[in-house]
Amino acid sequence: MIIKQALYRHTAIPVIEKSLDAGTLRDKTIANNLANLNTPRYQRIEVAFEKQLREALNKEKLKGTRTNPQHLSVGRKEITEVFPKAYRAKDPTKPGGINNVDIDIEASKLAENQITFNYAVKLMQTQKGVLSAAISGKAK
Repeated sequence: MIIKQALYRHTAIPVIEKSLDAGTLRDKTIANNLANLNTPRYQRIEVAFEKQLREALNKEKLKGTRTNPQHLSVGRKEITEVFPKAYRAKDPTKPGGINNVDIDIEASKLAENQITFNYAVKLMQTQKGVLSAAISGKAK
């Protein structure tokens, strides 16, 4: 198990897993937004993830080391410390007249998220296939 975790850490698999987590949360938030399309004063929910991911993958940014788990982290985060976050969008406009949810925008975000998620799944399958072939010594 320890060897498997060490191998995974040096592949794109942890990044893909985080992307799939973000896609799942984004799907839930879009579904929630659509469910509240006619709810007065409802504020749509969005997901922040890509900026954190870019920062964690930026090799030019220094990464600190914690000697105690209770210490604050310094510098670039590890990929394991990056999580998608849902937040209420501060958008004062009311495109639907009732709240800030626009069905056309939400539908396009949903389609974009599905495409991204499906691509991440295919990429994950490829990465795991390559890793399995490398471990077993078979050519892929």
